[in-house]
Parts: sequence; C-alpha cells; structure tokens
Amino acid sequence: MPTAQSRTSRAGNSEALRLPEDVAFDVGTEVVIVRSGDVMTIYSARMTVAEMAARLAEMPRPGAIEARDGDELPERAE
Repeated sequence: MPTAQSRTSRAGNSEALRLPEDVAFDVGTEVVIVRSGDVMTIYSARMTVAEMAARLAEMPRPGAIEARDGDELPERAE
C-alpha cells in the first residue's frame, strides 16, 4: 500500500491537499472524504445507477452468447 506525505495549502477560503502522483486519483474524480479525529479517509465516490447504466451502454456488445454446460448437482442423502 503506497504511503505519501504532503502539506496542506490555501485555495480561496478552503484548505487544499495536494495528492502526490503515486497516490492520486484521475483528474476530475469525485471523491468522498471521511474524517475521524485526525484520520482522513479518501475514496472514490460510487457511481449512480444512471451513470452505471450509461457506462454499460458504452461497452461493445458480445459477438455471440456462449451456451453454458449444465450444472451437475450431487444426490443428497436424506
């Protein structure tokens, strides 16, 4: 797990934190920040259902659907 050290700065009326490249998200990534005492956890925000549907719609359709082998279930003793 990469660890980085940085320093806060002022950005307008807000405090800003620069994320070094080895721990950074892609530019424009929406994040959620959770603070508990002096510990902050930053993680990427989940997609909404509409965003997920749009991303799935962008994916190419499969050429063909493969037939699955049937599942063989063992006999159970009663």
